[in-house]
Amino acid sequence: MIDVSDLVVVYSDGTRAVEGISFNVQKGEFFGFLGPNGAGKSTTIKVLTTLLRKTAGKVVVDGRDVEHSAQEIRKRIGVQAQETVVDPDLTGRENLILQGNLQQMKGNELTDRVAELLRLVELEDVADKLAGRYSGGMKKRLQLAASLVHKPDLLFLDEPTTGLDPQSRVSIWKYLEKLNKLEGITIFLTTQYLEEADKLCARLAIIDSGKIVATGTPTELKRSIGEDTISISFEGNEGNGGLLENAKKIIGGVEGVVDVKDSDGGVTAHAKNASHIIAEIVRALDEESIVPSAMNISTPTLDDVFLHHTGRRIRAEELGRMPDRRFGGRRR
Repeated sequence: MIDVSDLVVVYSDGTRAVEGISFNVQKGEFFGFLGPNGAGKSTTIKVLTTLLRKTAGKVVVDGRDVEHSAQEIRKRIGVQAQETVVDPDLTGRENLILQGNLQQMKGNELTDRVAELLRLVELEDVADKLAGRYSGGMKKRLQLAASLVHKPDLLFLDEPTTGLDPQSRVSIWKYLEKLNKLEGITIFLTTQYLEEADKLCARLAIIDSGKIVATGTPTELKRSIGEDTISISFEGNEGNGGLLENAKKIIGGVEGVVDVKDSDGGVTAHAKNASHIIAEIVRALDEESIVPSAMNISTPTLDDVFLHHTGRRIRAEELGRMPDRRFGGRRR
């Protein structure tokens, strides 16, 4: 359904937003791009949806080249952008009818489709109320319905749950799973939320600074970095880079430890059978008078995968917004 080879996007100011990435998405697949702000996720999706010209590389969507068949591609895709775009002065039903008219749908075909979608996203009871009075979660659900009016084969979702409360986010996940599994719609999702990518995506690519650093199923990616993660913080390490460097060297020398990285003022190590070597790590640190203040063992997460490949985590504070002058909005 999507085939991307050596995609490069360089903006007029010289910013290299995408650095030669390649990936493919199969028909009926739920595929995800996981990465922090500024990683190149939205830039890629704008190229795929024919909203932005690529600098180099080849991009084929549903068998059609984005440079030569933009109009044909647009007829076959649905897009839900980061920003919630609904007309507040129209009812929920009228918003969907308007979208259908833009897709040249009319009559009973449109009326029946609108009713079907209102049931799908559970907005039947408020369908004839002004969308401007909807909650954030309701607007997101309405926007999702609007992207589906013309029954697209391929749905692009750019950060679809950003800013929603946990309950609304779970509701959106439920609808997306139903669309993919029951209706067979191919879905391309960009997200910063680790849980979202882990739960929804059959396969995903982790992207950072315009480059894809890992691709696979969530399970494959987590298994690839080892069985366990050991997170260690230390007493009196504030401003003491020497202590952390010494601790990393000591921990890295313990048999069974695969790698050691800085992490949030402490150290994160990956190891097989971590529970069997944790005592040895403590003894090795104690011999150098380094006292751990907290230690935790966990099975790998997608955050650990990101750390493994980039040397940093997708931090909570990165979930904010970064201005993007090129689009008058936000950059991802």
